Amino acid sequence: MDFRLTDDQHALRRGVRDLLAARFPRTALRAAADREPPAVDRALWRELGDAGFFALRLPEAEGGVGLGLPEAVLVFEEAGRVLLPGPLVATHLAAGTVPGAATGETVVTAVDGALVAWLDEADAVAGDAAGAVAVRSVDPLTPLHRLPAGAASEPATDPAAVLLTAAEQLGSAARTTELAVRYAKEREQFGRPIGGFQAVKHLCAQMLVRTELARAAVYAAAVTADRVEIAGAKLLADEAAIQGARDCLQVHGGMGFTWEADVHLHLKRAWVRARFRQTADQAEELLAAAL
Repeated sequence: MDFRLTDDQHALRRGVRDLLAARFPRTALRAAADREPPAVDRALWRELGDAGFFALRLPEAEGGVGLGLPEAVLVFEEAGRVLLPGPLVATHLAAGTVPGAATGETVVTAVDGALVAWLDEADAVAGDAAGAVAVRSVDPLTPLHRLPAGAASEPATDPAAVLLTAAEQLGSAARTTELAVRYAKEREQFGRPIGGFQAVKHLCAQMLVRTELARAAVYAAAVTADRVEIAGAKLLADEAAIQGARDCLQVHGGMGFTWEADVHLHLKRAWVRARFRQTADQAEELLAAAL
């Protein structure tokens, strides 16, 4: 089995990266994080729809792009790199079933266990969110509601939703690795870049190893679409994103703890994603049952 990307897949990834760099640069991220209350950028949402972000896996006969899960993983990895906000996975999964979702005209969210993200901004909800109340979210770009006790639905079981969330985590892990390495090369201490010190060098190397391990698992699971392999990929991607952000913060030193750096945004989003669609406990139970 060949896991190398094709020329078309490379082109797809470059196209999405260029689109997001133009429409959601760091200044837009920081502006969105400062907005109170958080809001979905409807114009950007429609642009994503026009670019085929949500209709990527719909058959061409139904107005979609006709690509598969491996291509969707590449697209969501890019979204994770820039911390693109909004219920991306839920809207993507609703394409073809909820009018307007495929084109980005409709924002769709979904009930995931006891939590619902972006409920106030959504035009449609997959699942029963009756009685949900707003709760404080650790991520300023992911507003959350919690369902009443005893009303929580079963967690989403669509393996595609789990895998696309893992892809977002992978993108975030890759980005924090890049940020840490770049800072380690630029920041000097005692007359030399801090990246030359063994303690910093080892942190960056461990970040890269976790990211590449998660990448191999996510890409492989996208090819097989196997539920157990997807569970393993989500576990590895969650770890790479959370631990990577922590290590990135460590490399940045005191600056990493400030609002000026983006590291905290990656860490907070990674924490929230780890609680969605398939938690570590649920993934471990699935893996154990498959042994």
